[in-house]
Amino acid sequence: SVDGKSPSSLLKPVALTRIPGRYLAHQESLPKLPVPPLKQTCDRYLAALEPIVDSEMLKNTQELVKEFQAQGGVGDRLQKGLEHRSRKTDNWLSDWWLQTAYLDYRLPVVVHSSPGVVLPRLEFSDRQGQIRYAAKLIAGVLDFKSMIDNETLPIEYLGGKMLCMNQYYQVLCSCRIPGIKSDSVVNYALNKRPPSHITVVHNYQFFVLDVYNSDGTTLTVDQLYIQLEKIWNSSLQTNKEPIGILTSNHRNSWGKAYANLIKDKTNKESVRAIQKSIFTVCLDAPMPRVSDEMYRTRAAVQMLHGGGSRWNSGNRWFDKTLQFIIGEDGTCGVIYEHAPAEGPPIVALIDHVVEYTKKSEMVRTPMVPLPMPKKLRFNITPEIKRDIEEAKQNMNIMVHDLDMKVIVFSHFGKNVPKSYKMSPDAFIQVALQLAYYRTYKRCCATYESASLRMFKLGRTDTIRSATSDSANFVKTMDDPVKQVCSVAIRGQAIDRHLLGLKLQAIEDLSALPDIFMDTSFAVANHYNLSTSQVPAKTDCVMCFGPVVPDGYGVCYNPMEEHINFAVSAFNSCADTNAARMVQALEDALVDMKTLLDQTPKAKL
Repeated sequence: SVDGKSPSSLLKPVALTRIPGRYLAHQESLPKLPVPPLKQTCDRYLAALEPIVDSEMLKNTQELVKEFQAQGGVGDRLQKGLEHRSRKTDNWLSDWWLQTAYLDYRLPVVVHSSPGVVLPRLEFSDRQGQIRYAAKLIAGVLDFKSMIDNETLPIEYLGGKMLCMNQYYQVLCSCRIPGIKSDSVVNYALNKRPPSHITVVHNYQFFVLDVYNSDGTTLTVDQLYIQLEKIWNSSLQTNKEPIGILTSNHRNSWGKAYANLIKDKTNKESVRAIQKSIFTVCLDAPMPRVSDEMYRTRAAVQMLHGGGSRWNSGNRWFDKTLQFIIGEDGTCGVIYEHAPAEGPPIVALIDHVVEYTKKSEMVRTPMVPLPMPKKLRFNITPEIKRDIEEAKQNMNIMVHDLDMKVIVFSHFGKNVPKSYKMSPDAFIQVALQLAYYRTYKRCCATYESASLRMFKLGRTDTIRSATSDSANFVKTMDDPVKQVCSVAIRGQAIDRHLLGLKLQAIEDLSALPDIFMDTSFAVANHYNLSTSQVPAKTDCVMCFGPVVPDGYGVCYNPMEEHINFAVSAFNSCADTNAARMVQALEDALVDMKTLLDQTPKAKL
């Protein structure tokens, strides 16, 4: 699990309604993530390179791969090391992946790592509406939390196979902790006395809000409303130092600033209260108004980074795993720190909460006076003030550099590919290949995340959507599409295996094999297109930044009759343009549908 404890430590005393050990029994029944055969991965690696590197480079790599996988060679030795690791751990990949993909990654979590989710626009226009909705939302999350605590969460399935539910147990009561060279994640849900408070931030000021009564029942929506109103009224002044903006800085800078910040006892206690809280609620100030067409894009950047230091970027604690954002102007959504979980568990929680907020509450609140929520104090030294100013400047540079476009593709949704017995996801991925090829006259390394949750503690591997087949298709626009997804979710993709072999080499302290020093390997891992399908019942869209300076981040939620897309790029790259890519993508989808409509179904 995330904090390095063995899964047996996940059992914690909670309400008696729990079915003892149901979660643990489920987890124990899951298969372990396989280590794919070395030859299979090498062959598939070469096949993945075909559409994205030139023939000269490919020839060179073929030689290196041949040498790497030779009998008794270095690849063979590393493979045996991985297989040994697999036998002695629950998941040979999970700790390595958490470390290399997240905790060792030193760019800011904002834009570069943490995804945002935009919820459908709400119709309130004043603080009453904002506070009322926040109260309902908090109650909805606590309702979901009770299913986690009682281990009554419905077990999820994919293609008839049970999925690992571990990520659900990592998203509440957890937080990322900055370090000088590497970060860590703490999860307080496993404590003997788990946290019973959330953090609420308004006008850059943080408050502890206890959400449980002394008898263990949760506060009702009415009680939460009263408490939120107290918070609102005691944080009207906006001239406070935005301490939260420190969490948006480069991880090494924040690590240093953090060590300095918590030298002070008051600051340390305040920070600890935020880290320990179940989740955070950000009551945002209204953002500048825009046209209806631009609204979703503006909402997306508000979720991703808060709009800059003049707006809501200081109204966050970006290290917190889960933050719900509720704007005074009805803009709502979520931002989550990516280390403990992927999108689907977060979306399941969001779907539950959105449904919950639609219900009318019948509970009348006993009018017991509740204590004033505690305001968290920070002593700001000149040095901390300097750190805040630096973080503000860096945040504003990031805000100006992010080129974001969110659209609702309204011509059709997943209904069209399904009517042709095609996977909607594969259909959209090929449209992305076509859009990219038409724009740049070349194919690029493309990342689509595939869930490995069929396996114990599974996270993700990569579906490489740029294949020889997709390359032929986009060049000729008439070849049928081959499915590449099923390989990845069954633990037989190449990327995590190659990473494992590389990390095994580092662990064995042997020289890094040539195959990993090769230009082809760098090209293969330079994802100009980083994509993710995050389907939700709620009409929402998730968004994230590009993973390379000259790339795109593309997230989509295919609904029945429309598709929500979020496309991001960086303004600092002259070659990329989010609006242009969105247009190319819309055209590609329409053209592919036209192609299908013109093809007799018998041929498909």
